Amino acid sequence: MLQDCKVGAIVFFVSQLERALAFYRDTLGLPVQAVDGHDGPFGVGEAGGLTLVFIARQVRAGESPVVVFNLDGGIDDYAEALAARGVEIVVPVSEAPDGGLSLDFVDPDRNVLSLYQPAEAPRRR
Repeated sequence: MLQDCKVGAIVFFVSQLERALAFYRDTLGLPVQAVDGHDGPFGVGEAGGLTLVFIARQVRAGESPVVVFNLDGGIDDYAEALAARGVEIVVPVSEAPDGGLSLDFVDPDRNVLSLYQPAEAPRRR
């Protein structure tokens, strides 16, 4: 089902956004920065062609990072197909911090995976 998708982002939930950005920028040398989102600031960066996203949110160990599969559209179709296959969707299709759409689901070990499509992409194929 996701064979035509590629991993486009890894999302890290962090307790302190500025501390996380300083670590990834100053300690690891990655290009990261804070940007304004509709729910407040979040961080973005890049490593090896993957987008890194940093969102301030308290989570338990093991709930982060989240691997994100990029879609060029059809997120509602993917949501229906996942549900039909018995996949547990933990966050239904909703607006992502940058205005696109995302959907979160879990694998059998409760690892969170996510689908993302840009705002301008069609919701259905």
